[in-house]
Order: sequence, then C-alpha cells, then structure tokens
Amino acid sequence: MFTKEKFGQRLLEIRKQHHETQPDLAEAVGTTKSHISEMEKGKRTTTLERFAMICEYYEVSADYLLGLSDDPELR
Repeated sequence: MFTKEKFGQRLLEIRKQHHETQPDLAEAVGTTKSHISEMEKGKRTTTLERFAMICEYYEVSADYLLGLSDDPELR
C-alpha cells in the first residue's frame, strides 16, 4: 500500500545508494532541494512527470518507489 512515508524512505535510500545529495537529485529532475527533503520526510509527493523522471534517473521500478513491491528492479 502506498504511503508518502514509504515513498520518502525509499527515495532517500536510493539517493544515498547512488552517493548523491538532495541538490544533485533536485537538479536532475528540475525541482528544489527543499522539495526533495520534504518528499524524503514523507510530507510531500510530486508530479507524475517528476516521479517518472526519478524512476528513470535511478533505473528503479515505480512499484518499488511507491511501496507496492519490494523489488527495485525494472521489468
């Protein structure tokens, strides 16, 4: 089941696995550091377009980021 908190946790984990900062990700997907921070804290979500960009950028499945699957691999 989707929750903003689960999405935020997974986004934070993936970003750290790639050794990137919040400003790095913000620049890559066209938003601000504070937006990334609020997403990672489970306080905000994002647009569908930006969500798709995050999935493509990190090559991770949308289902994984949404908390619908525990498998981060793209299929």
